[in-house]
Amino acid sequence: MKLVSIYKHSLLLILLAFASWSVNAQQWSLEQCIDTAQVHNKNLQMSRNSMLILEQKEKEARANLLPKLALNADYRYYTDQPTQLLPQSVFGGPAGQFKETRFGVPHNINANIQLSMPLYNAQLHSAVDNSKIASELSELQYERTAEQVIYDISNLYYNAQILHHQLNFIDSNLVNTKKLQKNISLLNEQLMAKSSDVSKVDLQLEQLNTQKEIVRSRYVQVLSTLKFLMGLPQESSISIDPAIKYQVKQEYASLTSLDIRQARIQNRLINAELNTIKYSRLPTLSLFGSQGTTGLGYDKSPDQFLKFFPVGFAGIQLSYPLFQGTVTKHKINQKKYELKNNELQISLLSEQNIMQVDNAKMLRQVAQKSTETILLQMRLAQSIYNQNIIQQKEGTASLTDVLLADTALRESQQSYLNAVVDYLKADLDYKKLTGNISVIK
Repeated sequence: MKLVSIYKHSLLLILLAFASWSVNAQQWSLEQCIDTAQVHNKNLQMSRNSMLILEQKEKEARANLLPKLALNADYRYYTDQPTQLLPQSVFGGPAGQFKETRFGVPHNINANIQLSMPLYNAQLHSAVDNSKIASELSELQYERTAEQVIYDISNLYYNAQILHHQLNFIDSNLVNTKKLQKNISLLNEQLMAKSSDVSKVDLQLEQLNTQKEIVRSRYVQVLSTLKFLMGLPQESSISIDPAIKYQVKQEYASLTSLDIRQARIQNRLINAELNTIKYSRLPTLSLFGSQGTTGLGYDKSPDQFLKFFPVGFAGIQLSYPLFQGTVTKHKINQKKYELKNNELQISLLSEQNIMQVDNAKMLRQVAQKSTETILLQMRLAQSIYNQNIIQQKEGTASLTDVLLADTALRESQQSYLNAVVDYLKADLDYKKLTGNISVIK
């Protein structure tokens, strides 16, 4: 079964996760984060348990088709014997008159084994089919949960990579700004620069330090959320691979989305439930039997006794519902309307998926072109900044020119990071809508 293959895969993931934990300093790739989450994520664990529950329910439905045995035993002591009315004509008396008579003895013991087995019951067989379809829905729900976990972890991982590079950019800008601060301070000491110029550079340095603390705080928060989704304790230490695998992605084969697959399975389930309701109009046939003993006892003098007598029987029971009001009819009508809504839902989801896939593909193309354009702008901004630094040392460029170039460089760096993460997320959305999100490359 599919559940067995999932657990085999989970065992392999546990070994991989253990190997990853053994080296704390090792950087975690996106694939390792996803593999660890598939083993330790609480939502996935609950989803697997739900699959096990429905597997047991399917076995329960099958067990209803098996014979049932029951052992029954009871002891009764009658303080007052049951009373019957006998016609006096039986004993030669007048017709139409009755005489009260008590039968039995005060001590009664019964013990028997009862057998019951359904020979024909369409509803029980239909219940087995329903449980199978419910198991398929549970497996699909597991896939949906796994897909969402992969999607969320991928988003967090990309964000962490972007924040990591943003910190590197800030550190690089801090080095450049400190060099500029040193140069301006020397010029100020030589009365070749104003004190206000020194204050401007100092302000720039403080702004970069503040920005660095903000970005570092966001980076820690993202890693904390990532550990939570992976099912790792918060005190554990992880580091991500900072290398952003930015490359033009290939086209993905458009697979049936989980929403459409779920709607189709629900259609089968509604049909199966409709058949179950219709089968309630059919007769049922069952085999039953009993084998045991009856004990009768009397404890009064002069005739005290306790005797046991065997009792056994077997038979076949036919049950046919002749009239159940209009309840069954209304239940059938309800299911028919549910089927109509389900068919409309499948049509709606199919049209919606086509539209969303086209939009996601277009957004990915736009993000790709934007990333390439902004990369050229960033390189140009870096070149302009370097030229302004040289010109400022030669006295041909003012401090304002350098600060403006520095601001333009930082903005282009941030724009490039935003463009890269926008492309990665657009590709992730495109992959999810085409049903390929579980394939991480």
